[in-house]
Amino acid sequence: MKIAVLHAYPPEPDGLSIQGNLLYRGLKELGVDVMPCHYAPSFQKQWVLDAYKPDIAIGVGCWTYAPDIILSPQNSGVIPIPWFVANGWVANYHKLLSGLPLVFTTSEWVKETYRRDGVDVKNYRTLPIGFDADEMRPISQSDPKVKKLREMLGIQPHEKMILTIGGDVTSKGAQEMFRALAEIDKDFKEWKYVLKHWDSESAEAHGAEEEALLDKLGIDMGKIVYLSGAFSHDFMPYLIAACDIYAAPSRLEGFGMIQMEAEACGRPVISINVGGPVDTIVHEKTGFLAGIGETIELTEEWASEGMGFDADHKIVFEKPKVFAYRASISDLAKYTKMLLTDDKLREEMGRNAREHAMANFQYKDVAKKALKMIEENIKL
Repeated sequence: MKIAVLHAYPPEPDGLSIQGNLLYRGLKELGVDVMPCHYAPSFQKQWVLDAYKPDIAIGVGCWTYAPDIILSPQNSGVIPIPWFVANGWVANYHKLLSGLPLVFTTSEWVKETYRRDGVDVKNYRTLPIGFDADEMRPISQSDPKVKKLREMLGIQPHEKMILTIGGDVTSKGAQEMFRALAEIDKDFKEWKYVLKHWDSESAEAHGAEEEALLDKLGIDMGKIVYLSGAFSHDFMPYLIAACDIYAAPSRLEGFGMIQMEAEACGRPVISINVGGPVDTIVHEKTGFLAGIGETIELTEEWASEGMGFDADHKIVFEKPKVFAYRASISDLAKYTKMLLTDDKLREEMGRNAREHAMANFQYKDVAKKALKMIEENIKL
């Protein structure tokens, strides 16, 4: 069997690229004849499809990538297996997506989203994202590099650091965390909250909301630390090691790769009891899953040319669709305060988190699962 893995390649420091590269590495280490390639149309991609002649092309992305990771391989006589992440809703390609012999989804929730939106998911199988245990690993806060990092962030030795990482941090639940921390700060003040985001229009727009909310809540801005820009993936275990708690009660999360990686680094995770985190975090053992405090439903939405349509137009839903969630503020305050004030609990959950990640999400094990599902569902 020959497999091409279509993802952002050469590897970039973003989730989809890391997801695809780890699958490629895992398959290669298992002895599979495998070749990586960027999913976008190119001379090299066509050469891979026509000269390397893979039997299967596993493509990483959401359903909007269908022309590049499904139709393109099919046109070259290659069986496509998309590995879908979340994208809110499925607006197009329903017949194409329903007729594939095998589709991977990063979580059960992603699969259910496709079912909700009218796709036949009988051939859909859940395949989690993997991690490299040698890279994403526990590092002591006594390590000089971690100590310097905390110092650069302005974290005092007696202070507890909470960390959230995202393209923009509001989508990862930062505003809900602000509200929870405002409650905690009434009687526990030895904390700082570090928020790492990419420079983007979304981060800039949400940044204005975040600033207004912090002012309204009366939170001391000295307790809030923003980091922006792209960091290499091998830097991330040091940033995670600098924190005491990883928090991401995401508003919409199809897996939560950085949450799983935080577990792999031995940090307890606070998230939300819906979506991908349900598959990756064990409530009250490796972290806490806050209840849903609010849902955001829409009755209509714009569909764009980028979704495979001839022109932008509005689609009205027969039934409202949930497009986002908000975590319970009271749950977030309760769980965060427990971890901030109970060193023994925090350390125990961190150890459990590492064990859980090692048992379930190592990249070579993920590659083995992918191969097993291919062998069970694809006749070559």
